[in-house]
Amino acid sequence: MELPVLISFSLYMIMMIGIGIYFYFKTDDLSDYVLGGRGLGPGVTALSAGASDMSGWLLLGLPGLMYSDGIVGSWIAIGLIIGAFLNWQYVAKALRIYTHRLSDSITIPDYFSNRFEDKGNILRVVTAVVILLFYTLYTSSGLVGGAKLFEAAFNLDYSTALLIGSFVIVSYTFLGGYNAVSWTDFIQGILMMLALVITPLVVIYHVGGVTEGVRIIASVDPAKLDMFNSASLIGILSLLAWGLGYFGQPHILVRFMSIRHEDEMHRAKLVGMSWMILSVVGSLAVGFFGFAYVVAEGINLNDSEKIFITLTQLLFNPWIAGFLLAAILAAIMSTIDSQLLVSSSVLTRDIYHAILRKDASNRELVWIGRVTVIIIAIIAWYISTDKDSSVLQLVAYAWAGFGAAFGPLVILSLYKRNITRLGALAGMITGSVTVIIWKPLEGGLFDLYELLPGFVFAWLAIILFSKIGTQSSDETLKTFDEVHQSLKA
Repeated sequence: MELPVLISFSLYMIMMIGIGIYFYFKTDDLSDYVLGGRGLGPGVTALSAGASDMSGWLLLGLPGLMYSDGIVGSWIAIGLIIGAFLNWQYVAKALRIYTHRLSDSITIPDYFSNRFEDKGNILRVVTAVVILLFYTLYTSSGLVGGAKLFEAAFNLDYSTALLIGSFVIVSYTFLGGYNAVSWTDFIQGILMMLALVITPLVVIYHVGGVTEGVRIIASVDPAKLDMFNSASLIGILSLLAWGLGYFGQPHILVRFMSIRHEDEMHRAKLVGMSWMILSVVGSLAVGFFGFAYVVAEGINLNDSEKIFITLTQLLFNPWIAGFLLAAILAAIMSTIDSQLLVSSSVLTRDIYHAILRKDASNRELVWIGRVTVIIIAIIAWYISTDKDSSVLQLVAYAWAGFGAAFGPLVILSLYKRNITRLGALAGMITGSVTVIIWKPLEGGLFDLYELLPGFVFAWLAIILFSKIGTQSSDETLKTFDEVHQSLKA
């Protein structure tokens, strides 16, 4: 490890912890800690949503998929871009208005509980369990990515790399809460985008241009240039279905809830989608042209998910390499911190405060939130100790779990007037169980990505069970109508 790389990388980590320390002194109550007091501007909202969405898979998993499979892997990018746009267009503003109107709901379980008059807290508890289950897996995927980075960049053994990465991320999340997470995500989002614009341009230059890069790939494996290479209808639908996951990701949804005012959502959407398209296209190019470079140079790459790391070490001077490696850590941090915080807020607000200690002080709740950050991180760290884990596979499972459990319910709760508590509960359970059962089944129809059947079955369950049992009260229907009047204004 060259000294300039070590210095630039270390300065970046120190800056992240410094932001956490700064916001430690700006955090007064639970709303500040878990939602930033609903005070974020459109730029920070957009980039923190994008950065927390993409995680380490943007610089590890997605380039690795393009490297190994060729442009058939771009179907997943198409699905994600469509899904993200629809989420900004139809969910973001409506959710901001609705959560503020419903007793200032500051977590997703809080919103569901208030939206469906969940006086017995059954819906709140089930939502919390689903979040904790899938976020533990999701967080572990980020820790695996961080460990792979430290392992490759610093020649550390996997266990030591895992401990260092976990410590840095947990430190500033523990200290600064939502504001620290959002502002670090904002910086990390800029860093990620710059890395994904610079790296593919340099790689393309070194392989002799786009045409030469394509020629090299075609000479080795022409199938990598085929958009439909060995892709069945089920395979393409599975990749496109990733876009459905956006509607149910709590760490993205809370960004919509935290913006200063719903009228700023349009600007946030423009910034967020521009950032996403640039970053995703850059990520695809890194994997695609990275394959051409590896072939041309006769490099032996054992792990396709390390193509970005390999390119930064071979093509850039040590100072720039340190900056680019920090971008991978930024991608990983920006998702893990959000996941830790959402999990912590669920345990604190929706279990501890709502059920166990309703009279807890703000100071007590903030410290309970900090303690639960550490507890969840320890569990995720334990899962991550398997060094053979695939970042993309772990993300895929958690992404499907949230998308199926919450996605249909979020959409229908915002746009269908007569959804009931029973329907919400049935949909959430159906989506979660479908993902869990579907995943182990391989072959034929069961090769379909579990998110798609989970999403469809959950949607149908919500509609069906909302037609039976106790219907929504006049007050709930009145609030729904008021929210939609605000949306039309």
